Amino acid sequence: MKIILNEYVPNLGDAGERVTVAGGYARNYLFPKRLAFEATAENVKTFENNLKQKARKLVKFHGEAEAKKAQLEALGSLEFTRKSGEQGKLFGSVTSSDLGEALVAKGFDIDKRRIVLNNPIKSLGETSVEIKLHPKVTAVVKVVVLAEAPEPDARELEDQAMAAQEEQAAAGPDDTVPADQDNENQEA
Repeated sequence: MKIILNEYVPNLGDAGERVTVAGGYARNYLFPKRLAFEATAENVKTFENNLKQKARKLVKFHGEAEAKKAQLEALGSLEFTRKSGEQGKLFGSVTSSDLGEALVAKGFDIDKRRIVLNNPIKSLGETSVEIKLHPKVTAVVKVVVLAEAPEPDARELEDQAMAAQEEQAAAGPDDTVPADQDNENQEA
């Protein structure tokens, strides 16, 4: 079935593109969510009449995307701290949702579907992630995943306390006399 997209649909196309999809996909998913409409002669004519208005919007959108790209690339890197194993493998991962939330916290309103992350990040280190802002504009953001400092468990805390006591005992007896014992010696 030939359709025209109203909005960006991942792995399919951007607004205004004519694509061919399975009929069930169009009827059951794209049409109910108003992501596309059927490319009939009447709909194509209406679409072409509105194309001029949309062209102005797309040019504006392209300019905004270029500006947002410059801001994103000037951002530097996004840092995440996660628990990890000895070989640098994460217990969990950093997903596009995590990246989207971090970008929102930095003041960028970017849909997580526009973040191109084929597989979640599952290891420590630095990774470059693409963000598709416009069909012709893609920003690249660096993502740094750091290891979370392990919390000392109760056994480690006990070992540290024992070591401190042993160091005190090894230092020898104190040459100073406690204050109450000094008073007793003066009275006698």
